[in-house]
Amino acid sequence: MTAQLVQAALTAPTFRTVRRRVFRQLVSSLVYEDALKTRQDGDEHVVDGVDAAGGQVRYSFRAVRRFGFNRVSLTSEVRRGDREAESVSGFLAEVRGSLDADPDHLVGFARELEETLFKDALAEYVRAERRTDLSTADYDTLESAITDGHRYHPTYKSRIGFDAADNIAYGPEFASPVRPLWLAAHRSITEVSRSTTIGERYVATQLGASAEAFRRRIEQNGGNPQDYALVPVHPWQWRERIARAFAEQLSRGELILLGADPHEFIPQQSIRTMTCRDDLLRPYLKLSMSIVNTSTGRGLAAHTVRNAPRITDWLQEVVAGDEFLRVDLRPILLGEVLGTAVTPESGLLQADTYDALACIWRESLHQYLAPGEQAVPFTGLTACQVDGTPLIDPWVRDLGVEEWVRRLVRVSALPLVHLLCKHGIALESHAQNMALVHDNGIPTRVVLKDFHDGVRFSREHLAVPELCPELAGTPAHHQNRNSFLETDRLDLVTDFLLDAFCFINLGEFAMFLADRYAFAERRFWRLVRDEIRAYRQSFPELADRFALFDVFTPTIEVEKLTTRRLVPDTELRLHTVPNPLAEVD
Repeated sequence: MTAQLVQAALTAPTFRTVRRRVFRQLVSSLVYEDALKTRQDGDEHVVDGVDAAGGQVRYSFRAVRRFGFNRVSLTSEVRRGDREAESVSGFLAEVRGSLDADPDHLVGFARELEETLFKDALAEYVRAERRTDLSTADYDTLESAITDGHRYHPTYKSRIGFDAADNIAYGPEFASPVRPLWLAAHRSITEVSRSTTIGERYVATQLGASAEAFRRRIEQNGGNPQDYALVPVHPWQWRERIARAFAEQLSRGELILLGADPHEFIPQQSIRTMTCRDDLLRPYLKLSMSIVNTSTGRGLAAHTVRNAPRITDWLQEVVAGDEFLRVDLRPILLGEVLGTAVTPESGLLQADTYDALACIWRESLHQYLAPGEQAVPFTGLTACQVDGTPLIDPWVRDLGVEEWVRRLVRVSALPLVHLLCKHGIALESHAQNMALVHDNGIPTRVVLKDFHDGVRFSREHLAVPELCPELAGTPAHHQNRNSFLETDRLDLVTDFLLDAFCFINLGEFAMFLADRYAFAERRFWRLVRDEIRAYRQSFPELADRFALFDVFTPTIEVEKLTTRRLVPDTELRLHTVPNPLAEVD
């Protein structure tokens, strides 16, 4: 079946559509991040290259600067000579002299691009065959059916580590059922962190009769169930990493394979977070996976797993104690209430196994939705049906684009801005970390999630520092320059929100509305600014805090997401761009 599907996908018209998308995101991001040297020839941008035989090659394309963040959008396909370019790795090879790239990293980046092209071609072919109606789909179906991925990052679907069969079995677009495997992990090598809101039988209750069967399995292997914690593992992770990397622990009985979960799960957009389709109230399982996607490894570092319930309890206490958030805005915070990480012995391979076996239990959205409420992933705001009709089309036409956008901004931006300005807490609210709750298409409130490494703050500038828990720091063997929670620089706190929420979430949506509905970007950002200004006027007592966390700052620093894949990871790769909230009249 896999071979036939691959053959069909690679020869279908959708393959060319995906290839154009990869080229578009690659070239636009390279130009935007000043990583590609071009010259102007009339209304075309030209990149000069050299082919394998030493001959001169000319690549050309047309592009425009957008209002929001001075982004770059291609308005034509990329051409090689007088024909459309057909090879992304060939493009990189031929224009390497015009690229700001390390040669060794360039090869790996080319592989990520080719993997993205291949895997998205499979996804788009299946999407075109299934023709799922997004307008009638529930939240869990949308998590699988929305295949757009990251609209800026060119390696948005690389999934390095998956072969074709793995991608079909475990990619969210295919919605194949998965049963996580369960291990018993001896407490001497395991860290367990739990929220104050859950009890000792939290996991056993989810497993039902299997919990008792697992207890017997531990006893049959000579262990005392009280000495073990239960941790689920993705079947792919077990096969590819755990059975070998933890062979010693398995041989000594410190790890015991118990069996499969009693329920079937399907992957969400992030691949490693799983939804129980047999019981929608069961928590989502966020599992370690040793793959690379959109430039990031998808393991779960033990210190972030340890921090997850602590951060959840802190954020929920902050929201519960704030009347504006609790009563007026009513955001849903999906708590990460339990974290379990197996921490292997120190040694040469410690860094290699530190994030390989762990799980974070995240609350199900369904326990928070009121009767009549529905939810859509924020990525759905720019998603389209197979025929090209936007998912949001009936909603914005019924209410009018401007009024619909105003309500969206009110329910999504204000909770984030209030958490930042009043409380000093920035959330990394990019598209996959948010969902919109609506009533027949009318925005009512927002869902926020993914807190274990998705907050940033300056402890000194928190409104109530004593509420903030002590959090585990990043060990020396797991340094990640792009992932930290605490900083003394307030600009890095503010930019954390502006980069993720405004540059990625709202920025993509603003361009989408301009292209699909002729709703000008400047008009969009003026509306966002007006809503934030009206909010600020409602809280004059926070004037000093608004100055500290100035979301109207003229410029912000955003990550060079593509450049990060082209050069060694020796420093933060940022560039300064104009803030549209400061540019509008």
